[in-house]
Amino acid sequence: MTRTITDVIPMDTLDADGALRETADALPGNTRADLLRKAGVAGGGLLAGGALMGALPELALAKNRHHRHHGGIPRSDVAILNFALTLEYLEAEFYRQAVTGGALSGVTLSFAQLVYGHEATHVKTLKQVLGRKAVASPKFDFQGTTTDQGKFQSTSFVLENTGVHAYLGQAGNIKTPAILGAAASIVTVEARHAAGIAEIIKCDPKGTDGITPDGAFDVPLTKAQILEAVKATGFIVG
Repeated sequence: MTRTITDVIPMDTLDADGALRETADALPGNTRADLLRKAGVAGGGLLAGGALMGALPELALAKNRHHRHHGGIPRSDVAILNFALTLEYLEAEFYRQAVTGGALSGVTLSFAQLVYGHEATHVKTLKQVLGRKAVASPKFDFQGTTTDQGKFQSTSFVLENTGVHAYLGQAGNIKTPAILGAAASIVTVEARHAAGIAEIIKCDPKGTDGITPDGAFDVPLTKAQILEAVKATGFIVG
C-alpha cells in the first residue's frame, strides 16, 4: 500500500487553513480534479517525495489566492526559498558542468547525470513558486572541481552534505506548511545524494566522511554559517 505523508502528519496540519481545499472547491470539475490529483489529495493524502515537490506550485498558488489580501507567502518564507534557490543554482550548475565536461566516467558519471536532473528540477520548481520574487542565478567558477573526477567526487560530497545542513537549519523557520513539506522532500533527497557519493568514493561508512557523517542526528546550520562556508569555496564569483 502506498504510504502517504498524512500517515505521519495529518491533512489538517498540512492544510491548516483549508486554502488548498477551498481553492479546489472553487474550480470547475476537471480543473479541480487535476489540482487535487497533482497535490495527491484525491487519494486521501498529500503524497510524499517527488509528488509533493511537483505539487508545490499548485500549493503555493492556493496559498496565495487564499491570502491575497495578506501578502501571500510570508516574506520570511520568500527569503528562505531564495536562500534555497541560490544553493540549488550552485548545485545544478556544478553538476551540469561536470556532466558536460567530459572528465567523468562509469558510476560517477551516472551519479552526476542523475543528480543534475534532480537539482535542475529543484531550481525550476523553486523559481515557479517564487515567480518574480526569485533571485537571479549568480555566476560560478568551480576551480577545476568539475573537470577532474577525484575533485568532483570530494566536492560533491561536501556540497550535498551542505545542502542537508542548510535545509535542516531552516526547517524551524518556515511558516507555510506546504513549503515546509516540500523542503522536507528535498532534504531527504540531498541526504541520499550525499550517501550515494560517499558510497561511490568508498568512505568509511562510520566515519566523519561517511554516509552518516554526523552520526544518528544531522546538524542544522544557520543561514550565516552556510553562506560563510559557500563563500569560503570561492565558487560564487558574481
